[in-house]
Amino acid sequence: MPSIDDTVILSTTALSLSAKMSNQHCNGDHQSITPQGILEQQAEKWQVPLTSKAFAHKLDEIDPLKHMRDEFVIPTVGDLPNADTTRFDSNSESIYLCGHSLGLLPKRVRTAINGWLEDWAKLGVHGHVHGRNPFAKCDYPCIPTLKKLLGAQDNEVMVMNQLTSNIHIMMISFYRPTKERFKILYEERAFPSDEYALHSQMHLHGYDPNIASIKVSPRKNETYVRTEDILDVLEKQGQSIALLFLSGVQYYTGQLFDMETITRAGQKQGCVVGWDLAHALGNVPLHLHDWNVDFGVFCSYKYLNGGAGGIGGIFIHSNQFDKDYPRLDGWWGNRYDTRFQMRSEIDRDIGADGFRMSNPSIHQCTTLAASLEVFKESGIEKIRAKSKLLTQYMQYLIETEINQPSSKYQIKFLTPSDPEQRGAQLSLHIVGADAKQIFNELERCGVSLDVRGNVIRVAAVPLYNSFLDVYQFVMLLKNVRI
Repeated sequence: MPSIDDTVILSTTALSLSAKMSNQHCNGDHQSITPQGILEQQAEKWQVPLTSKAFAHKLDEIDPLKHMRDEFVIPTVGDLPNADTTRFDSNSESIYLCGHSLGLLPKRVRTAINGWLEDWAKLGVHGHVHGRNPFAKCDYPCIPTLKKLLGAQDNEVMVMNQLTSNIHIMMISFYRPTKERFKILYEERAFPSDEYALHSQMHLHGYDPNIASIKVSPRKNETYVRTEDILDVLEKQGQSIALLFLSGVQYYTGQLFDMETITRAGQKQGCVVGWDLAHALGNVPLHLHDWNVDFGVFCSYKYLNGGAGGIGGIFIHSNQFDKDYPRLDGWWGNRYDTRFQMRSEIDRDIGADGFRMSNPSIHQCTTLAASLEVFKESGIEKIRAKSKLLTQYMQYLIETEINQPSSKYQIKFLTPSDPEQRGAQLSLHIVGADAKQIFNELERCGVSLDVRGNVIRVAAVPLYNSFLDVYQFVMLLKNVRI
């Protein structure tokens, strides 16, 4: 059950239900203050069936983030390559539920890009230090909002490179194996690029990944990893583990790991603890500094809407700043004041800034900075609150509208049913039908999703997805032609 603070978030920021929740607080009734409880109470208050289209419309009417949808370009049905425009209006908005793979375009990005193009055109090389967003400092505007989203302090965050490159760069410094402690703990079915990076680093240090890898897996007949099983592995094998590296939100199942508890347990055993935040940043609130996380890496093109292949970044805890780790250096790791003096020895910048190597792309930083303005205006707490309701609403509709004895097929959720253990994503395992066939038909209906084998991954992103999107998706899924 969410804490009292969570219930306040759910009530006052997600759906403006503060008056009703205040009455419940006074009455001591906290049992119903859950995402499902809020949905049921609103249905009862409005006297509208929870499974009706009218209910979705009413939720959208009181959604305090509904105006943020207008900040994004929603592809039309006619824009999509596989949509059947003979069956659906080509000018109508599509149902985009693939923000876990690539976020939509924020409209203000075009204005920002045009601004730096104009600076480049008019200033040329002088644009490095003059103009609206000087090229040599183009990464700095991204940092304040990233700090809030990551729960970081000064000098702990920097944007640079891409995700896998940053994993390698961090492991150069933080994976320091010894004869007794050389193993890396990570989750089964980690994102493939992460596993490639981990294995290649093991090889670089002379270790066989079959020996140096410890994978935590779900229990038999379960779909996601229990926190207690991770803690058990750490208790039993922690003295041999040099690095614990998990995903904040698991890309395949959508599970949100208990990062604070796992970090504490790993460090208790003497392990360095790092996190892949690709599916967590911009999706769920993070408090990396307070959780004492050693380091983190992230990309920006999923929930942060920074564009395909957009610039990534790193988090380095301040308690690591004075440690003399080996690292890969480049001229952008110098302090800004001395960077262009072209010294033969690096004048290393503080914290995460000192891990940079090359000058960042003005294109990518401009795009990310424009997108981050939307997060600054919305606030991650409101985003998270709406996210919990959207995913619960989708889960409920699937359970009541599809998972019935008379249905043509069933859906098994790989994602935890507890809203506190998941982000915006639900991973749907199709039982009794071909997921690819269903996926293809949904694409013809103007729905953007992701399919992996017999699993369809769906993400209702709070900034631009509506409750009506969720309702229409489930109705299409229910009546899909197979």
